[in-house]
Amino acid sequence: MTRTIRRWIVPAAEPWGAAAAEIGKAWAVAELAYREHHGIPEDRPLHDDALRFHVSDDEIVIEFLTEANTA
Repeated sequence: MTRTIRRWIVPAAEPWGAAAAEIGKAWAVAELAYREHHGIPEDRPLHDDALRFHVSDDEIVIEFLTEANTA
């Protein structure tokens, strides 16, 4: 099995943090990639846990994991 993690990283260094517009753009692109990978049309909602957001000292990471059989 192959696991792939797709990530979008938004710089969020202090003291300013990340701009809402930059988070929104990364979120939109990550959501589109998730929909395309799973064949989910735009008019269907995503599961609450489709995308994950991680915060570190200087960035916000949006990600999702995919798995595929390689055999």
